[in-house]
Parts: sequence; structure tokens; C-alpha cells
Amino acid sequence: MDCFKAYDIRGRIPSELNESIAYRIGVAVADYFNASTIVIGYDVRPSSIDIFNALSQGLASRNCKIFNIELCGTEEIYFATNFLNTDAGIMITASHNPSDYNGLKIVGSKAKPISMDSGLDEIMSLTEKAVYVDNNEFVELTKKDIRSDYINKVLSFVDINKINPLKVVFNAGNGCAGPVINDMQKLLPIDCIKINNEPDGSFPSGIPNPLLLENRQVTSDAVIANNADLGIAWDGDFDRCFFFDESGNFVDNYYLIGLLSERLLANHPNSSIVHDPRLVWNTQEEVKKNLGVPMLSKAGHSFIKEVMRENNAIYGGEMSGHHYFRDFYYSDSGMIPWLLLLQSISESGKTLSELVSERVSKFPISGEINTTVANPQQLLETIKSHYQQYDPAIDDLDGYSFDFKTWRFNLRMSNTEPLVRLNVESRENQKLMEEKTKEILGFIDLHK
Repeated sequence: MDCFKAYDIRGRIPSELNESIAYRIGVAVADYFNASTIVIGYDVRPSSIDIFNALSQGLASRNCKIFNIELCGTEEIYFATNFLNTDAGIMITASHNPSDYNGLKIVGSKAKPISMDSGLDEIMSLTEKAVYVDNNEFVELTKKDIRSDYINKVLSFVDINKINPLKVVFNAGNGCAGPVINDMQKLLPIDCIKINNEPDGSFPSGIPNPLLLENRQVTSDAVIANNADLGIAWDGDFDRCFFFDESGNFVDNYYLIGLLSERLLANHPNSSIVHDPRLVWNTQEEVKKNLGVPMLSKAGHSFIKEVMRENNAIYGGEMSGHHYFRDFYYSDSGMIPWLLLLQSISESGKTLSELVSERVSKFPISGEINTTVANPQQLLETIKSHYQQYDPAIDDLDGYSFDFKTWRFNLRMSNTEPLVRLNVESRENQKLMEEKTKEILGFIDLHK
């Protein structure tokens, strides 16, 4: 089934994902977990309700009790599986994909992640064997409003009394974050400027993916126009958050990992911090400086969460905008990071640009550069063979990482597309980073 990916289920409606498949996934999930209770939520996409209804039919056919938390973000499902103590949870979303896509993110009890190497392959097999029954029988759902309890949970990560009356731009991208921001606004001493705040599955302002350069301008402009202290934008299901400083400049999440590590280690010294191998030097230096233990993990939520659970790590961060917290069920949250950042800005008396400027200068990065290639694995081996002559330290945890002491790069394959993803960083030398990025891209072009 084409809609089953490495970490979740996702596809175009209706050719790759439809009501028949959703029904059979419901049967498969219930059987895989031997579930008596499951919580479901959904995003704003036009197809979400139809997928929800069909999924519920499949679950109900296995006598599974369904808790419906309705429109929500993915992390609210993580919260609800714990708060309601269910056997599993399912979020209906395609995150940052266009509106004609949808998907499902599945977790087990206590929000334990499910991916192709931890159960999703078995769910796919069970789905293929399941039989769709188009009976339109009434399905009894138990609606649960967990929003206020969820908000109390994320607010527990900060001391609200230590947050100054900052002016903050919030760009929900017409996704699911808007209603949560509306409720949190009442509890925080901040001036909220909200744009694209109303949930709208047609995404009239563009696909909610702040990593796309063309989607950043609206948040940047709003920060400048309102003389705001910072700006925050989310993807559709708000499990990733992105930041803009007081001048409207986009701040790479790589540097936020260091900032959040510093904040969390202040109260939990000697704790482990998990990060992915795409960019590492700034994170490792910041963690060690603040008496933490940096730990590498393959990129991807299931791998990060697994390493965090094994080591009781207090925090994990990916440069893609996912931030994971031990005290949030080892799960990712798009709300906790900006709350922690508001308190850091308030307590330090520094602007966001001041908090990251030294680190940006010391460890300049290329940003992730994606290139479509015919044979990604072959290209990786060709790159490895070429750069071995310069005697770098090579790590193969996730793709290949090459460390030349003054600069390094990671090249890895996409899990879902015929792409290679390149990240380059250097020590205190922007020019070297740019030269080496150009060099590697030229080599890729010759051999792709």
C-alpha cells in the first residue's frame, strides 16, 4: 500500500487513501493492539471527517470503544492517550502536505510511537488482509474535551509569572493551532498578534509548511509591521514550530536545540539530550557546557523517542522543528518550545537574535538542501568513496557524516522520496561552509 510510509500513513485522497482503506486500517489497528479503547482526533482537511467516520467503523467492528477529541493537534493525541489511559491513539492528518492529502499518525499506549520498524509494518499487513464492510451502521462515540487539561500540561513547563508582556506574532497557517492559541492567550501575559488563525482545510494562505521559503515572508512581515518581539509559525498539525526574531529573520531550529537544552539542563544537570546527526557541533558544545550528556540518534520521531526512553533523556531536538520532552511522554510538542523561549527571553533580558547570534556566527550552516537523484544509495557510496581520500572521520548512523575537523557534512536519503538531503556546517567560518556546500552540490550534480 503506497500510503504506508516510514513513520506514518499518508497519501493523496482518494487514489492512495480513501474510506475503504481507512476502515481496514481501523480493523488492523484494533487487532494489532488488541485494543478495547482508542482516542482519535483530526485536522482541518476536507477529507478528515470522512476518514474519521470510516476509521471509526473499522474500529467499532472489533468492539473498540472510541474517544473522539475532534479537531486537535497531533500532540493532543499524545496527551490524550495518557490522560484517558487508552490502548492507542490515532491522529488524522497529513501535516504540511497539500489539502488533497491526508493520513494517520498512530501511537500505542502511553503515546509510544509506531513506525515501520516498530509495528507499522504489521499494521500494514493486517490492513491488506482486512475486509471492508460498507454497512453504515451507527458507531457510538464518546466525545472528550481534553483541551484545558492539555493546556495545563504544556503550561506546567514554565513559570507564567516570569514571562514578561512580550508582543508575539502567531501564524497558525490556517491549521489546528489557532483554537489552542485562542485559549492559551487568556492565560498568558503577552500581546498576541494572530494571523491565518482560523482553521481552514483549503489553506487559503498556502500549505502550512514554514520550512518553505515562500511561506516565511508573511510571518516575517507581521513581526516587522507590529514591532513584535518574535514570531512563531506552525505546520498543519502543530507538532513542529518555527521561530522569527525581532527583526523578522528566520531562526534555524538547530540553534533552538542548544537554547532549549540550556534551559532544561539548568534544573536537570547531568541529564541526556538526544539530537540527530545532520548538524551536531553547536548542540554538543552547548549541552556539555551546561553539564548535560549529548546523545546521537537517527533522524525521525520513532528513533529519537526510542533513544530518549532508553536513556531517560530530558529533551530531544531535530533541526526539522521537532522538539521532544521527557515530561511530555517523550513526545514532540509545538507549544512547549515557544513557552520555554518566552521565559528565557524574559529572564535574560535579551532579544531572540541576541540569544542565538554568537552560536550562528560560531557554527554557520548551509540549511538542509534536497536534491532529486536516480539512485540515492549509490550516490551516497560514490560520495563516501570520493571523500575518503581526505581522511575524515566517517559515521554511518544515518546516511554518512564526514568530519574534517574544521567542517563537516551529513548526506542521507529521504525515507519517502528519491532524494538526498545535505547539511553542511563549519567552525567559525562562513566562507568555508559556503565553499564546501558548493563543492559537494557540484559533485552531486555530476553523479546524480
